[in-house]
Amino acid sequence: MVRTPLTEEQRYRGRALGQTLREARGARSAAQIAAESGVPLDTLRKIERGAIAMPAFFTVAQLARVLDLDLATLADDMLAAGHADHAVAS
Repeated sequence: MVRTPLTEEQRYRGRALGQTLREARGARSAAQIAAESGVPLDTLRKIERGAIAMPAFFTVAQLARVLDLDLATLADDMLAAGHADHAVAS
């Protein structure tokens, strides 16, 4: 199966998601969040640095639960981030 390359907007949103998750994590370690959420540490680290730009919904949901983030607000923020970047790039 051949994957369609990600757009710059999708890559930007992935980086924005990673930054939001890192900020929400605060002083807690990535290992602690991974253990509490059930998300593999390597996966969390890749999401946080933007290497996984479009993580699975349930992965984000698990992380949001542990980080006490509202999924609707998180989604709105990421969509706005992608649109803002696209507007600047155009």
